[in-house]
Amino acid sequence: ASPLHRAKSLLRRIGKRPAKGLGQHFLVNTRVLNNILAAAQLDAQDTVIEVGPGLGILTQELARRVARVIAVELDATLAEFLIESLAAYQNTTIVQADILRLDPATLLQTEQGEMENRSAERPALQMDQSPDTPMFRRLDQIRYKVVADLPYNIAAPVLRHFLEAPARPDLLVVMVQQEVARRMTAKPGEMSRLSIGIQLYGRPIIVEKVAPRSFYPVPKVNSAIVRIEVFPKPAVDVPPDELFRVVRAGFSQPRKQLRNTLGAGLGLGTVKAEAILVEAGIDPQRRPQTLSLEEWAALCRVIKVD
Repeated sequence: ASPLHRAKSLLRRIGKRPAKGLGQHFLVNTRVLNNILAAAQLDAQDTVIEVGPGLGILTQELARRVARVIAVELDATLAEFLIESLAAYQNTTIVQADILRLDPATLLQTEQGEMENRSAERPALQMDQSPDTPMFRRLDQIRYKVVADLPYNIAAPVLRHFLEAPARPDLLVVMVQQEVARRMTAKPGEMSRLSIGIQLYGRPIIVEKVAPRSFYPVPKVNSAIVRIEVFPKPAVDVPPDELFRVVRAGFSQPRKQLRNTLGAGLGLGTVKAEAILVEAGIDPQRRPQTLSLEEWAALCRVIKVD
């Protein structure tokens, strides 16, 4: 049976309809699936976190290639199905939870303990995260990749969630809407809060554009596979929270000049904002989307000194 017929058959079997509210579009193109796997450059020692495994087609291929797979699925019906259908893979854990509520380090370390004490029935790992969760290994010793066909409605928050975590992945290979991919990889002139948030932590490239017919149900938009090689440390040497505070202010009215947006967004007033921009070597009449990451960092340094 073709991947499309298989997906429809599985959904019928478990009495499940794709949930629009969860952005569920299941990948049914084998060639695209193989291109995701190739872009992730997997080896037998890898640990992979997958977000939104859906029917488990990518999950199964990951399980065949790597040491550990942790698949985080919000949909309880699908999580239950995955536990049953992937029972043969002892290196795979299904976590029924909202990924945005889980710290990656805690997830990896808790799952490691579960794998070592796993019982025969292999229940879904229910994450009850608390600040007191013991840290079994130092954060710099945690190595993992994220490989996922991300639900459209949470793609950008999920990427920021992993990249801003204390334990960042080495690599992310994700399927997102093509428009999101374009924004992630934008250059100065078309920059946005998203492109700055991604490029601070890694180098994103579009691997392949993917047509709507590669999914079931067929979405109304094009998609793209994006690979993000994560830097050992952020690309500029200013505290990320300071950078994002200034960037948020700058983009508060993206069509206006920076002297106006920064003046209003940071409560400085136009005259003070203009002086700061001049000191940072930036024309006050420029608009926020034209600034490079290094220029935002220069601006942060002047504001902090000021």
